[in-house]
Amino acid sequence: MLKNLSTILCAVVLTVLPVTPLGAQDLPLYKKVVKVLSSKKFQGRGYAHDGVRRAEKFLAQEYRRAGADTVMLQPFTLDINTFPGKAEMSVDGRKLKAGRDFTFREYAPGAKGEYPLYFIDTLNYDSQKIFADLAREENRGAYVVCDFWYSYKQRKDFQRLQNPDSCSNAGIIYTWREPLKFYKAYGERVMQKPNVWVMADCIEGAKSIRLNVEQKFYKDYATNNVIAKISGQRHDSCYVFTAHYDHLGNFGKKVFYAGANDNASGSAMLVTLAAHYAQHRPEFDMYFLAFSGEDAYLRGSRWFVEHPVVPLSQIRYLFNIDMVGDNNPALYCEMSDAGAWAFSLFEDVNRSGGLFQSLKRGELAEKSDHYPFAVRGVPCVFFENEEGDAFPWYHTPQDNWQHAIHTSYEPVFRLVTESIRKIDAK
Repeated sequence: MLKNLSTILCAVVLTVLPVTPLGAQDLPLYKKVVKVLSSKKFQGRGYAHDGVRRAEKFLAQEYRRAGADTVMLQPFTLDINTFPGKAEMSVDGRKLKAGRDFTFREYAPGAKGEYPLYFIDTLNYDSQKIFADLAREENRGAYVVCDFWYSYKQRKDFQRLQNPDSCSNAGIIYTWREPLKFYKAYGERVMQKPNVWVMADCIEGAKSIRLNVEQKFYKDYATNNVIAKISGQRHDSCYVFTAHYDHLGNFGKKVFYAGANDNASGSAMLVTLAAHYAQHRPEFDMYFLAFSGEDAYLRGSRWFVEHPVVPLSQIRYLFNIDMVGDNNPALYCEMSDAGAWAFSLFEDVNRSGGLFQSLKRGELAEKSDHYPFAVRGVPCVFFENEEGDAFPWYHTPQDNWQHAIHTSYEPVFRLVTESIRKIDAK
C-alpha cells in the first residue's frame, strides 16, 4: 500500500526516446491522442476495468515520443465506488437503457429486486403525510420518486429518506429532463440506500421497478499522476501545464464514458505543448502534469500540491487545460489571486491574434485542477471552452470521438504559447 510513503515523490523514470520533429501546432497529433484516449480500450479512463492505468501508460509513451527529457509517475491512492457489472432496470416490465434512461449516483450501493413506487406530490407537498404514507405496509420497501430540483428544495426531508433509521423506503429515484449525467466526485463513500436518476418520461405513472445493478468499492486504489519535463536554459523557476486524464469509467459492462472533451482534449493539448517545447527549447523548465483522480474530487492535483516535484514558489505561471474540445467563440477562464495580473496580457494576446471573440472571466471555483494551486498562492489560469456544441454531451456516454470538436485547439495553443513568450519578455 502507499499510505506510508515518506518521500516527496516515488517516481518511475522512463527511458527517453528520440524527438520526433513537430511544428508549432500539431493538429494530427492532437486528434490522435483524443481519439485513442476516448476509445473503447480505455473504458472511460476509470477504475473498475483499469482504464485509468492503460491511459497513464499511453500518456507516458506519448510524452517520450514528444521528446520529454524526463517522464515519471507519481503514485497515490484513492477510495472509489464503481459499477463494473450488471446495470439493468425495468419499469413496469419495460427495459431502460443504462446511461441514457437511468444511472446511479456515484455513492450508491448496488440493488437487486422488484420494488413498488411512491410518487411525491409536489403540488401539495406535506412531509408529515409522506412519512406516514411510507410507514404503511403497502409502501414499505418502496422507491420514492421525485423531481430532482424539487427534492433539492426539500433536502432535509430527503436526507431523512436516505437514513434507514428514519424511513423504510428502499431507495430514492430522482427524475431528470435533460441528458442524464454521471459523476464520481463523491464516490469515496457508499451510502446505505441507492439513489437512482431516471429520465422523467421513462417512469411517469409507473407502478413498480426491477433493478439488478452491481457495485464494487475499491479501497486504496493505486493510480498515478503522469509528469513530464522539458528542461529549459534556466532551472530557478518554471512553467507548469496541467490537465486531468481520468474520467468516469463505466456504468455497467456495456456503457463507458469516453470523455473525448472531458478531458482527452486537455490531455492531448499537453502532449502537443510538450512536443512544441521539446523542439523549441524554452528559457525556463516546463512541467506537464497529467492528473488522475480529477473527476473524483481533484484527488491527483490535491496530492501533487502536498508532494510537489518542484517547489510551488518556483512556478512562474500555471496553465490548467480542461475541456477545450468545443467551438464556443468565447473562451472561459478563471484566475488565482496571484495570477490575476496576467488577465490583461491574455486579453492582449487574444485580441492581437484574433483567437476568440472574447475571454469570459469567472470567479475562482473548486471545479478543476488549478484550484489546489490557486489557494496556495500559485499564479495560475484555467482555460475551458464551455457551452459550445459539445457541451450537451458533458458527463454522458455521447462525449465520444464521434462528437469530438477540434475548433478551439489551435487558438488555445497559440494563446498559451504566445502568453508565455510575452511573460518572459516582461
